[in-house]
Amino acid sequence: MSVELPLWRAISYFRMLALAYAVVRYFDSYLDFRHPVSGWIYLGALTLWTLASTRAFANPLRCTWAVLGFDLAMTLTGVVMSGFIDTPARIHAGALTLPTIWACGTVLGFACKGGWKAAAFAATLIGIANIAGHGGVSPDNLHNIVLLLMAGCAIGYVIELARASEAVLTRALQVEAATRERERLSRDIHDGVLQVLAMVQRQGAEPGGGGLVDLGRLAGEQERALRTLMTGGPLPAQAAELQDLRQLLTPYADDRITVSAPATAVLLAGAVAAELAAAVGAAVDNVRKHAGPAARAWILVEDEPEAVTVSVRDDGPGFGTGRLGEAERAGRLGVSQSIRGRLLDLGGSAELYSTPGEGVEVELRVPRKGS
Repeated sequence: MSVELPLWRAISYFRMLALAYAVVRYFDSYLDFRHPVSGWIYLGALTLWTLASTRAFANPLRCTWAVLGFDLAMTLTGVVMSGFIDTPARIHAGALTLPTIWACGTVLGFACKGGWKAAAFAATLIGIANIAGHGGVSPDNLHNIVLLLMAGCAIGYVIELARASEAVLTRALQVEAATRERERLSRDIHDGVLQVLAMVQRQGAEPGGGGLVDLGRLAGEQERALRTLMTGGPLPAQAAELQDLRQLLTPYADDRITVSAPATAVLLAGAVAAELAAAVGAAVDNVRKHAGPAARAWILVEDEPEAVTVSVRDDGPGFGTGRLGEAERAGRLGVSQSIRGRLLDLGGSAELYSTPGEGVEVELRVPRKGS
């Protein structure tokens, strides 16, 4: 409807202006008609109908086929009636019909409602009425009929193209939204699987293999998430309340990782804060896995009016140019999906800086507007 509404409103305005034109034209020449009173009666009825149907023609949902059918009947009546109330001399001289250009509004209404075929149908009926009841076949009549057909069919064809394009665009947006949701769920599963594997490694190293209850709980959560991803089931709801980002990042602090944040709350929408914290968690996991057992890391939170920036820096060995591309091609999507993918979905950015021997710095930035 977003494409059609302006056209329907334009038709509604056109009908009002065309009515005023028809009344002024008749007022200027009604004394030359054989039955001028009949013309005034018709124009009075046409005025009442135009005013009554203006609201319907302004909206495609209210402009039904019944409304268009009555509109067409009013046009045909006026065209045929013109041949009876006007004089033969005026008709042969090319006098206009009673509705004049108001008939174009009827054809345009059919075009917007049913496309070019409906417009051609309405224009053809009006043309037949014009030939049969007002002057027969003449150059003026043929000229007006051709113009009416061309205008109606052109508008109808444009409307059909607009509807098809809008349908394709709507479907593409739906597919894109579904794909982004699938990617978001895939990131959550990716992080959860890493958590389960890390617990398996820790519990396997402990005497007796304790902690199997927690391991079973986490494995069950990941199994349900995987089933949801494969079956396309409903995704977890996102929290809409404000969340203090500091509370989500504080658990990452330990003897190797330092978290520095402002003294006041860093408030973000719950879903945004959760996704940003998960991206930070993915960066911390990379430090623990790749920076070495002696490496340290620092998490710095900066709360600015326009955006929230979180930096994760370590003093590990770093990596060379092209290493991230090799990891992505090998199917390791921790950086591309768990970090960059999350920030892109939030409308933010994720930048990684590294030089061999000088550690890695990950800068995550989320704008406050549009995230």
